[in-house]
Amino acid sequence: MWIDLVYYHLKILRPLNVFTSGLAMIVSASILNQIDSYYVVSITCIVVMCYTGASNALNDAIDLKSDLINRPYRPIPSGKISRSAAVALSFVLFTAGSIICLQLGDAAKVIGIIISVPMLIFYNIYFKGVYLLGNFAVGLVIGMSFIFSGAAHYSIAPMWIPAFLAFGLTFLREIIKDLEDIRGDKISGLLTYPISSDLKQTTRLIILIAASVGLAALTPYLVGYYGTWYLIALVIGVEIPLVLVVFFFIKKPVVSTAKICSKILKLSTLMGLVAIYMGKF
Repeated sequence: MWIDLVYYHLKILRPLNVFTSGLAMIVSASILNQIDSYYVVSITCIVVMCYTGASNALNDAIDLKSDLINRPYRPIPSGKISRSAAVALSFVLFTAGSIICLQLGDAAKVIGIIISVPMLIFYNIYFKGVYLLGNFAVGLVIGMSFIFSGAAHYSIAPMWIPAFLAFGLTFLREIIKDLEDIRGDKISGLLTYPISSDLKQTTRLIILIAASVGLAALTPYLVGYYGTWYLIALVIGVEIPLVLVVFFFIKKPVVSTAKICSKILKLSTLMGLVAIYMGKF
């Protein structure tokens, strides 16, 4: 039925991720005191949501072999959607997002069309399975989305802190996801960090990055850039989750732990934005 077809085409975009990316642009506008700039906020939301959905669809098309092991319930490995349909959907969304992005200023166009789109495509095709490079690329793109929002509102400087925080949390989460997906990635011939190293080394790296991100996130408060409300929101939404990640990996460094910690950090990235917004008060 056509309803099922629509459902699975939407599912391949990962609607929660798409929604979260749009919400991040709204929070970013609030941080910049530009929430009343409805046109620009709408454009940035649509562009980032299109790019997010496009990248997710392309990722599923390319990851078929590993997803047959790691996520057999996804639309492509379960036979609900063909790889060619996913690639076509990705192309449409990348194109639509880029056309809409042309409505923004020059700096935003460069970040969105010239930098982000090629990086997302090259990540999915070439970088994903490369030792730490793929993790770095995803973190960079996520962090850059906040710089994109700043450029769209002609106010980049306030976006550097959320960009660095988003980069650190995403970089950490991507390494944890590689550990979660290690079985299927091995079969696909990928060379992720958990595959190239052993579980002990991967655990050490995860703990090191978690501790580094946690300490770095405290810096804006310690230097007086953000106030007490930032600290409160940060501790609840970022520091405690990072402590939990470290605790879980010290106690039980296994693949099942990676699955739990990946979900924790997904929410923590959004909570980091809330903390930065609270820093204005």
